Amino acid sequence: MESSPHIIVVDDHRDIRDLVGKYLGQHGYRISMAESSAALRRLMERSAPDLIILDVMMPGEDGLTVCRQLRSSTDIPIIFLTAMTEELDRIIGLELGADDYLSKPFNPRELLARIKAVLRRVNSLPPQRGISKSKVLRFDHWVLNVGRRELLGTDGVAIPLSTAEFRLLNVFLDHSGIVLSRDQLLDLTVGRTSDYFDRSIDNQVSRLRKKIEVDPRNPALIKTHWGGGYSFTAQIERA
Repeated sequence: MESSPHIIVVDDHRDIRDLVGKYLGQHGYRISMAESSAALRRLMERSAPDLIILDVMMPGEDGLTVCRQLRSSTDIPIIFLTAMTEELDRIIGLELGADDYLSKPFNPRELLARIKAVLRRVNSLPPQRGISKSKVLRFDHWVLNVGRRELLGTDGVAIPLSTAEFRLLNVFLDHSGIVLSRDQLLDLTVGRTSDYFDRSIDNQVSRLRKKIEVDPRNPALIKTHWGGGYSFTAQIERA
């Protein structure tokens, strides 16, 4: 079944790996299993998966560290499994770039539903242009240093960006000229979870406009498409 999605299950507990691997295998997925971050890297050297199920609390490099490293080089969907139920822990995981989050103990059927939902969202998203992978980008009268998360105006003064604003700007830069719906922007920035709703994107766009638009009430860089979402119109150059 080479055409079926390939999923890597990363967990230091063998019983959980076996349970998840067997259940997903019965539902048509190709499964690889890893007991550590090192084992995950060895698997990914051979083939890139379509999705990674990642335990948070592993010995050595924990799942949060692994997620942060993966997000610096890949957009492969990640679903966290964790015994931690604190709200802050879950938010940190999502801010690091996880697509979804499931607390242990969990029902394998719920995990399957979340996997299907994440893969469906990812497959429906427009392709990225990869421009935000560059270290320094120019648009309009701004210079964005991606590595430093620093936005500079023509006067050389840095404009602070929150994590959410930086992530949203990166998404716009990677999809310039494309109309993105609110749902797509949610998927590309924070992943689609029950704690976020489409109007929260409107608030984030409003805050970003106040920082990069000459006239936020009459925006020229981030255009609104009524009923359709937003598009980024500026020409982007790699500096």
